Amino acid sequence: MPQPDPIPSLRRSQWQRFRRIMRWMALVSVLTAAAAVFFVTQGESETKIHMLIATALGAGLSVLLGAALMTLTFLSSGSGHDEEASRTPDEILIDKDEL
Repeated sequence: MPQPDPIPSLRRSQWQRFRRIMRWMALVSVLTAAAAVFFVTQGESETKIHMLIATALGAGLSVLLGAALMTLTFLSSGSGHDEEASRTPDEILIDKDEL
């Protein structure tokens, strides 16, 4: 007898979605770091390698960190965890009485 497909786990699908978004944002982060290094080299006649490395790491990691935090906020809001966390004890009691 054929078995029905299992219901996909919400947690697993959220992590897959997070990883997919972060892969794209890692590419954006690398492009941002490259653009920052390009603009620094255009502005000064003599650039030191240490400054270029610091610029690339600073710009790239800042974009990556911002993207990770915004993605987590977006996924948290979409999963419904925010509504459950913001409920007051009175609302929880009302919901239990309705059952």
